[in-house]
Amino acid sequence: MASGAAICGLNSLMKSVSVDLDPMQAQFLRSIFGLAAMLPVIVPAVAAGGLAVWRPQSLAGQIWRGIAHTGALSLFFIALPHLPLSDATALGFTTPIWVMLGAALLLRERVSLERWAAALVGFVGMLVVIAPHWTLGTGSLFWSIVMLCSSPLFAASALITKSLTRFERPATIVVWQGLTVSVLSMPFAISVWQAPTLRHWLLLAACGVLGSIGHYCMTRAFTLANVSAMQPVRFLDMVWAGVYGLLLFGEWPGVHALAGGAIIVAAAVSGDGRASPADRFPVSSV
Repeated sequence: MASGAAICGLNSLMKSVSVDLDPMQAQFLRSIFGLAAMLPVIVPAVAAGGLAVWRPQSLAGQIWRGIAHTGALSLFFIALPHLPLSDATALGFTTPIWVMLGAALLLRERVSLERWAAALVGFVGMLVVIAPHWTLGTGSLFWSIVMLCSSPLFAASALITKSLTRFERPATIVVWQGLTVSVLSMPFAISVWQAPTLRHWLLLAACGVLGSIGHYCMTRAFTLANVSAMQPVRFLDMVWAGVYGLLLFGEWPGVHALAGGAIIVAAAVSGDGRASPADRFPVSSV
């Protein structure tokens, strides 16, 4: 839940920044600031053990995760300025469906019927939220589709992350995410570069800190629980999106958002509550 609060806060600030700056430039700078936020962890470790401390056990895995995550972020942030924050968050709720499917097929995790049901109920709640905006022929439909296309890539990133946590430290995964996303985003950022204002720098710095906190919490959680077990809890992000949207953009949740949010919260509570303590937090082999 802490990861969801941080990531939703990041998305709120990125939505504000992307109104003025190209999303690819904003994404690149956010990644740079995310690495800077990790310096208090990186520098002491390097001083004590050298650069080898941050050498990954699977360089290929880190690169593939970076490619998937960069693609997902690009699609997400390109569409984000064109959609209400609550809608963008709701569309992102298709990611847990892809994650559960991938966890079952690729990681051979056992996904209980209750969790599938909770995820599907949460998905129905998402449809309720976006129903007023799902009108054929409007610009929001196009950007909604772009946003939806980011979900399978985010799911791939999450599944690779879960696989990496079996032999990589969470901090190593977060640092390499910052490196790979920064390098892959740089050419696109340079092609659309414009001088950021002081406000942009401050917001992007905050994005970097929130991103590092959010992804560290998420990666740490992956070392403690099955990836499929955590997905229903992601639907609580709708609550965070509603709060941030109201405070930062004056976006009052409508009847559909409130009804869909209630369904989503019920799905999250049901999906987590039916799991046994051992299933929620299995002993980590890391």
